[in-house]
Amino acid sequence: MLESSVKVLKEGLMEKRSDGLLQLWKKKRCFLTEEGLLLHPPKQHDHQQHQNHQQITASEPGKTKELLFSNMKTVDCVERKGKYVYFTVVMVEGKEIDFRCPQDEGWNAEITLQMVQYKNRQAILAVKSTRQKQQHLIVAHGHSIIKNSLS
Repeated sequence: MLESSVKVLKEGLMEKRSDGLLQLWKKKRCFLTEEGLLLHPPKQHDHQQHQNHQQITASEPGKTKELLFSNMKTVDCVERKGKYVYFTVVMVEGKEIDFRCPQDEGWNAEITLQMVQYKNRQAILAVKSTRQKQQHLIVAHGHSIIKNSLS
C-alpha cells in the first residue's frame, strides 16, 4: 500500500498509547484509507497541510506505521472521558493498540465504518470467487460427461 499513492478518506491528529513501560500518549498524524490506517509522526507531514491531501505517498516508510483492515479484528472499548474518546484497535494476532482523540473528531466511528466496508468488499469477492469456481467445475464436469458419452 505504501509504494503507490492512496486515496485519503480522513486525515488528522490522534494520540496513540506507546508500547513502552510508561505508556505515554504520542501524537500521530493519521490517514484513513480504504485499506487501513497510516500513522506518521506529526511533524513528518506538517509541511503538506496547505497541499491537497487526496493523495499521499510515504516518504519515510521506517517511521510510518500501517494498520491494515485485513489484519484488524475489531475496534473496541469506546469510552468518553473528559474531552477525549478512548478506543482500542484489536489486531487479528491479538495485539491491542490504544488510541484517543477529541470527542468531536469521530475517529473511532470512521475507522469502524471503513473496516466494516473493507470486510464486506472482501466477503463479496470471496463469494464471487467461490461461485466462479463452482461454475467452472460444472462446465468442466459437463464437458467430461459429453466427451464420455461420445466415446
